[in-house]
Amino acid sequence: MATKRENYSTWDEYFMGLAMWSSTRSKDPKSQVGACIVNDEKRIISVGYNGLTSGMNDDDFPWNSIGEETNCLFTTKNPWVVHSELNAILNSHGTDLKGTTMYITLFPCNECAKAIIQVGIKKVIYLRMYDHQELVEITKSMFEKAGIECVPYNNEKTFTREEIQKKCDQMLKLVKEISS
Repeated sequence: MATKRENYSTWDEYFMGLAMWSSTRSKDPKSQVGACIVNDEKRIISVGYNGLTSGMNDDDFPWNSIGEETNCLFTTKNPWVVHSELNAILNSHGTDLKGTTMYITLFPCNECAKAIIQVGIKKVIYLRMYDHQELVEITKSMFEKAGIECVPYNNEKTFTREEIQKKCDQMLKLVKEISS
């Protein structure tokens, strides 16, 4: 009798992999972020990535970050882009998210934390830490007060944006090779 394969992915690896794969859909030249929401039965509820809302043309809007080229909000990406966490929540199409877990490639900002709390997500697992320490502390405080568990994906390793992007690029390259 054959034995099962031993080197298969864990549930956490699988769901974080889906969040990473979702991030490859982002057109943001600086920060590609993905999210995956799952329920207690290990069923995928929704995925999302940072990008413009449906119906908006990616070519009609700027992809700069505040302060990099201009101080005018109309010519920066920030007011136009929907973060991966909110996109995943909106993509759930009204499914009850109470008690679910969200896997995210980047620690959530305070605005996304509000949405996560509001819909009842109970656990957040993130791959990389957000750069703005003050906003990180606000998000952590919000989660703590709301009873949301927020943990790094791997306590032993800190991932950089470049490391994550390299892995996502490798995945995308492999899929394109298989497809051609």
